[in-house]
Amino acid sequence: MLNIRILILILAALLTVGCQTGPFKDLGATRNAGNGYLEEGVQNYEEGNYKIAKRRMQFALEEGLSRPDRVKAHKYLAFIACVSSQQLTCREEFAIALELDPKFELNAAEAGHPIWGPMFKSVKAKQPKQP
Repeated sequence: MLNIRILILILAALLTVGCQTGPFKDLGATRNAGNGYLEEGVQNYEEGNYKIAKRRMQFALEEGLSRPDRVKAHKYLAFIACVSSQQLTCREEFAIALELDPKFELNAAEAGHPIWGPMFKSVKAKQPKQP
């Protein structure tokens, strides 16, 4: 009888750790399915393989990421769009990142970039002010 209770407790714990909705959504202890793709995407971006990086970021978003990692993916998708002369897509990706996290900011090096720095600044200025 005791073994069955322990088994039930273990199964319940495993189910709640893997839950991606409701009160257990942001436990942070779980690794989301898209993290591997996100890491690959960042690596490919840093190597200048933008086409592959874009696909990896999109796979990561489809597979599931935490909110901060979704912001990160959209930031990199914006960077890729900006350097590919896709200004509208760049703006849209920054807008999505800001919708996910209204306090999102680029670091100093990113904000100083001549292409996406001003683009981010203009998108951020158009966002509704948070109380």
